[in-house]
Amino acid sequence: MQQVVQQPPIIDTTSTMIAPTISAAQAAPLTAPPMAASEENRRREVYRIAGELYRQNPDWVTFFREVLGVEGVARRVFPSTDEFISFEQTEEYTEIQQMVAKLRESNRAQAQGSEPTRVITVRLPKSLHESLRTEAHERRTSMNKLCISKLLQVIDGNLIPHE
Repeated sequence: MQQVVQQPPIIDTTSTMIAPTISAAQAAPLTAPPMAASEENRRREVYRIAGELYRQNPDWVTFFREVLGVEGVARRVFPSTDEFISFEQTEEYTEIQQMVAKLRESNRAQAQGSEPTRVITVRLPKSLHESLRTEAHERRTSMNKLCISKLLQVIDGNLIPHE
C-alpha cells in the first residue's frame, strides 16, 4: 500500500517550483513558467497545475486557496491586477472555476478544518434579500451556498460602483 504525503503546496517564486501534495509515485516536480514566458504558456501551466491538484481530490477551500487565492499559483504567475483580470477572461480560468464548482458539489467544504471561516455582514435592500432567498429556494440550496457561488464568479469591473 502506497502512503500519500499530505503537505500543503509549497510555492517558491524565486525558483518557480511548485510542489503540491502528491504521492510518492507522482513525485515529479511541477514547475510554474518563468514570468518571461508567454501569456499563453503561463495560462496553460496554471491550468496544468490546477488539474494536478484537482486530481488529488482536495476539499474546495484548499483548491481555491492554492490555485486562485491571494497567494495561489494563478496570482503568483499573473501578479499584476491587469494580468489577473485578463487571465479571468480565458478558457483556462473558466475550466478552473468548473473544478471549484465540482469540488464544492462533493460537500467537503471544510474537510479536516483546514481553514477557519470568516463572517461578513452585507447590507442590502429587502428586495434583493428576498430575490436571493427565492433563488436559493428554487435551486434547492442554502442562501450561504448561493452567495458563495455568486462571490466566486468573475464580474465585469464596469459593474462595480466606485466610491
